[in-house]
Amino acid sequence: MRVIAGKFRRRTLKGPGLLPLRPTSDRLRETLFNILAPAVEDSLFVDLYAGTGAIGIEALSRGAREVILVESNSKAARLVRENLAALEIREGAELIESDAMTALERLAARHSLADFIFLDPPYVQAPEHARVLEYLDASHLIAPRGLVIVEHHWRLELPERLDRLECMREIEQGESMLSFYQLAAAA
Repeated sequence: MRVIAGKFRRRTLKGPGLLPLRPTSDRLRETLFNILAPAVEDSLFVDLYAGTGAIGIEALSRGAREVILVESNSKAARLVRENLAALEIREGAELIESDAMTALERLAARHSLADFIFLDPPYVQAPEHARVLEYLDASHLIAPRGLVIVEHHWRLELPERLDRLECMREIEQGESMLSFYQLAAAA
């Protein structure tokens, strides 16, 4: 695994080893950030289910003002810390070691307003995708022109529209799919 572009371009990240993680492939990560492009610069980027931290680190590398990485598995959280330390990232990154819902509630209590929220729960936890989407739909965590990006198995059907969020784009790559949601009023 490597950082694709930006400040940390071509730097290697430590992979999951024996941890039961499914990191986003370099190719899919590159596709994601090519779509997000310059909008990442100076953004608040939330990486739920951070795993190795590769998505959040890529966002920092490409100029995100702040990245919040959320990981509930203590061994994976240690891996995120190791990857941040290896790149000497001391500012702009916060690791919250908790489950996604608790972390989102903490961010809501802080009145955070995220430009991007990326969620990639384990594919075997399919109900988690919908649960987090429903929470985000009802919350005020998403900036007016913000995006929620869901990585999921291509066979998992996610809602096209919730009360406030609607799916505006889907990209399929191999067995993975990226679904992009925005606030309906921002369409």
